[in-house]
Amino acid sequence: MIKEWNLLRTIACLSIVFLHSTSQVGLATGFPQSEYYQLLRTILCYATPTFVVLSEVILANRYPDKLPENFWSKRFKWILAPYVSFAIIDAFISYKMSPTFDLGEKMLKNLFLGEFEGYFVLIIFQFYLLHYFVTKYRLSMNWLVPVSILAMVFHFKILEGNIPFVQEHIAFFKIPFTAWFAYFTIAYVIGRHYKKLSKMFLQYKWWTLAGVVVSLLVVFVLFEAGYTSVGSRRIDLLPLTIAISVAVMAWGQLMPNFKVINVISSYSFGIYFLHWQLQRYFGADIAGLFENTFTRVFGLFFISLAGSMLIIFLFSKLPFGSFVVGNTNRKVPKKKEMKLSRAA
Repeated sequence: MIKEWNLLRTIACLSIVFLHSTSQVGLATGFPQSEYYQLLRTILCYATPTFVVLSEVILANRYPDKLPENFWSKRFKWILAPYVSFAIIDAFISYKMSPTFDLGEKMLKNLFLGEFEGYFVLIIFQFYLLHYFVTKYRLSMNWLVPVSILAMVFHFKILEGNIPFVQEHIAFFKIPFTAWFAYFTIAYVIGRHYKKLSKMFLQYKWWTLAGVVVSLLVVFVLFEAGYTSVGSRRIDLLPLTIAISVAVMAWGQLMPNFKVINVISSYSFGIYFLHWQLQRYFGADIAGLFENTFTRVFGLFFISLAGSMLIIFLFSKLPFGSFVVGNTNRKVPKKKEMKLSRAA
């Protein structure tokens, strides 16, 4: 695995845990009367699309022409199985916290509509299918990239509109890949041409930071104009997500290969699922241990992160552990492996 990809996955993972820490503290003790608190939360929503982007970057880099024969079996085992496990766990925790929940209905909605924090897995599996069709039929990105951007804009306009049918069945309209289509095409281009693009990213590393600043300004301007929704389905998060991803891919090439980054990266899939359940169940109690919003957020962040990693470590020792917390046995990137990956 290329080390800057591990770095990007780790940063996105920590951003998600921090975002949800701000959410749970706000729910437990009240949200601060500061628009910048909400702005920070809006910016942190870049993290989930980053996971989706990175999955396709890696896929396009490893399998630029076709998917291998064992591709689907591995994804069912280490990605879909944990998704199903936590869809069920989330339903039971929801019922435990509020017995008025219809347990069976909640379970079905989690599984088929992604109505819990694992919804991004449904997006990733749609990306797998898109990748299959793109490679099989040699679809050109020259026309697919602009088409995907237009499709995303159109999809968001539908979601934000006042069409009664859409609003009544909003859960169904949040799942289709068209809401994330541009992430796929741009990530595909980056992954397929990563050997060349990574050198360009490094050469223009200062410009990548400028891209992050400009994309942050776009989010800020739209936020000030009244576009204040906190969620990953925001069209202004597209340039921010790509800009941050490119910047990390550029600067990450210069960083040492820290073991802690590789460990968090290998645990990231399980952390994504677990931290939310720990936070929603224990968040109010943990927040009560601290005196102000700042310490509460950071306290919940570190405790839920450490707790998630401990549970993942223990589960990874069990024979069935990977079916719950995903595969944690990723190899630590070495210099030779990184060179081979870049040449792919």
